[in-house]
Amino acid sequence: MPPVKLPAFVTPALLSSIRGHPQLPHHSWYFIAGVTLSVLNRPDEIANVFRHALETGPGRIDGKPEHDEQLQMARKMREALVKAAPIGGLPKAINALFALKDVTPPALLDEPLAYSPTSRPVEVYDVPPSRILHRGQTFFDKVYGKVSKRVMGQMDRSGTEDLGITARLMYGYILSNTSVLTAAESSFVLVAGLIPQDVNPQLKGHLKGALNNGATIEEVKAVREIVIRICEASGMTKLGETVPGGWGWRGEVANL
Repeated sequence: MPPVKLPAFVTPALLSSIRGHPQLPHHSWYFIAGVTLSVLNRPDEIANVFRHALETGPGRIDGKPEHDEQLQMARKMREALVKAAPIGGLPKAINALFALKDVTPPALLDEPLAYSPTSRPVEVYDVPPSRILHRGQTFFDKVYGKVSKRVMGQMDRSGTEDLGITARLMYGYILSNTSVLTAAESSFVLVAGLIPQDVNPQLKGHLKGALNNGATIEEVKAVREIVIRICEASGMTKLGETVPGGWGWRGEVANL
């Protein structure tokens, strides 16, 4: 049997409310929405977000962007979905990126063996791993601040040092690359990817990490707000005695 087609929930009204949030930074609403939908396992809705972004623009003021800005938006969206893979799952990122590609004009795609806006192919094959891992550790230390050594140490002592190794690889090769998304924008990706998963212990650290990466309190709260708005539109709710199971949160979503 073919998979069940779920009803659409990303409406023009929802998109307008997200895009119009007064505290969201310019050039962020669409990739925050894309990451949220990817982690919610709704890649089918990403097309609606990207089409709307290409037609109305990257900020609160309506206006169809020119080619160069559209290319910037496409690259930010792709990079956000890539950066969501370590926390939301590679299979979801794969499905989201292919759903995005299906609605991306050919002129806005980056093809293999051509120019790479992130230079990751060069980093993987031509740059000494120690340099990339050092960059990742620096990024990790910035995110977690004075507790960074304790957090990494806990992962090293989780019963397998491989957890710490995984984190170092993730931060080195994926998250600390700021060629397309800034450090603050990368933190927005992490916040957007964690909220739908109901993982408050990790979310708390990354809400503060966004501040450490240069975002304002108002911006971080705005990101949290629109992600929750998307999650609730998808059917997520607060779990409890009356709603003992399903897709939802077991407590209040962590906040600053």
